[in-house]
Amino acid sequence: MSAIYITGAGVSAESGIPTFRGQEGFWTVGSINYTPQEMATREMYMSFPDEFLLWYFRRFASYRHVTPNDVHHWLSDKRLITQNIDGLDGKAGNPDYIPIHGRLDKVTVSHQQGELVPLLDAPWEQVVDACPDLENDQAVKLALLDAFNISKTSLVPEMGRSLKPFVLLFDEYYTDLYRMGEAEHWMSTATRFVFIGTSFSVNITNIALRTAIKRGAEVDVVDPSPVDLNIGRVTYHAMSAAEFIAKS
Repeated sequence: MSAIYITGAGVSAESGIPTFRGQEGFWTVGSINYTPQEMATREMYMSFPDEFLLWYFRRFASYRHVTPNDVHHWLSDKRLITQNIDGLDGKAGNPDYIPIHGRLDKVTVSHQQGELVPLLDAPWEQVVDACPDLENDQAVKLALLDAFNISKTSLVPEMGRSLKPFVLLFDEYYTDLYRMGEAEHWMSTATRFVFIGTSFSVNITNIALRTAIKRGAEVDVVDPSPVDLNIGRVTYHAMSAAEFIAKS
């Protein structure tokens, strides 16, 4: 049986990373002036890059040194598509997992959607080194603008020069930069789809579920409070990811 695993934030929760829609979730906590859904957009990056980068730094880069948990290690030899950008599956040793929404440790040059551009190492440590006081928002903003090659005068990211976090934003779409074609190929050959720690609120899970139904594949949903998909051929495992792998 050819199985594919699609994971969400619930897998990384045991490593200490908040889920997205809980009380302290990434999509629950925004900034002073903007909601998370307004912050995590290409439009915000282009219009207010200092605000965008500060929010991203506070909400995501602070977890850059978190280590994988037992679930990540269990998934390390599996065919895996993850919604998570934390990079923990790579740290756990999975050599070919697909981080379909991007990676925290990578950036690209600013580019038009659909272009294939190289992935570069994210300059988070450069920002930290430049800011003795990381609680000073203004100082962090200036350090971020420097590290991401964005003019502090114009505050306009330059195509081909300024850096952009390698993350799929709300107003962007899946492209082959995010290995979407490869993910679709994996799904087209899978006979079992295992969804772990996801709320089915993002496009990739809906695409995978539609593919599973079309192929007549087995579907497993692992979550302490699984979403009822109202379709047949689904086995629900009302448990944490750690409990699931202990039984597997």
